[in-house]
Amino acid sequence: METGEVAWHFQTVHHDIWDFDVPAQPTFAELTIDGKTRPAVVQVTKMGMTFVLDRETGRPLHPMIERPVPQEGAVPGEYLSPTQPFPVKPEPLHPLGLMPEGAWGLTFWDRGQCRDIIESVSGHGIYTPPSEQGVVLYPSNLGGHNWGAPAVDPDRKIMITNTKRLPIHLRLAPQAECPDNLPFPQRDSPYCVIMDVLTSSLGIPCSAPPWATLDATDLETGEILWSVPLGTLEKMVSWPFYHLIKGGMEMGGPMVTAAGLVFIAATSDAYLRAFDIENGDELWKIDLPTTGNAVPMSYHYRGRQYVVIAAGGHFTSPLPSGDYLVAFRLPD
Repeated sequence: METGEVAWHFQTVHHDIWDFDVPAQPTFAELTIDGKTRPAVVQVTKMGMTFVLDRETGRPLHPMIERPVPQEGAVPGEYLSPTQPFPVKPEPLHPLGLMPEGAWGLTFWDRGQCRDIIESVSGHGIYTPPSEQGVVLYPSNLGGHNWGAPAVDPDRKIMITNTKRLPIHLRLAPQAECPDNLPFPQRDSPYCVIMDVLTSSLGIPCSAPPWATLDATDLETGEILWSVPLGTLEKMVSWPFYHLIKGGMEMGGPMVTAAGLVFIAATSDAYLRAFDIENGDELWKIDLPTTGNAVPMSYHYRGRQYVVIAAGGHFTSPLPSGDYLVAFRLPD
């Protein structure tokens, strides 16, 4: 701060060609690992990987390896990093690839459709380079983790994250073949990116549910403590179908209280929920006027505790936008 010089840096992805930019602000914690207490910075990523670094030096506090990654399939003129960093702990909170045998569907027919699409693309693991043939990003550039950052309990040393598990079908096309009105046209480059959620003709994602989870990780041991489905497809599909599939679309983040309550909205079904940090049990939920894609906040006033969330919707939400501030008072 006094000199303005960079003290250290750490690269979570080498030569990022997948839109795997760091999606959320880092979080501080004081952690005791192998008998040593260090100031740590915790960084989640779109890949569902968590990097736990020494705040003063930038060195990983848990084992990390540089692992060889796919080197074939890149378009002419592109180059690839031969390796990428993989934390050994904590373990990734998202599968690192979608194989044809992992295709999912409600029926044999749509499962076969998904399997055929996955078999048609180049490579199936993480860090397969984008190509004209197409790739499946799983984890995708939506996440893993995205907006909202994790919530870290400073006493329990538990990190709470919400993890997206939707596959993206992505391919590169020469600019002369690019459709009009692409959201990311990438003009003045040789290619545009054409991408969408990988679904069957029924509109169902080709990866097995849950398509969103709430997860707890012990930051000192690196162990995943629990993982539960987050949200439903209520308000997106009709009853009883939304009861058949757990874990819906979500975009937001969690908050943790000292008593061990995890509050999170984020989900497309527009509920604010409270979970038990010890086991992931859902304790309470309440309907919001629209989706609450902001992170909840909490404060004390005259001896009472309040939880407040801005419910404003999001461009990924099936519900209309709004400008609501909704407050709740906790019991004594």
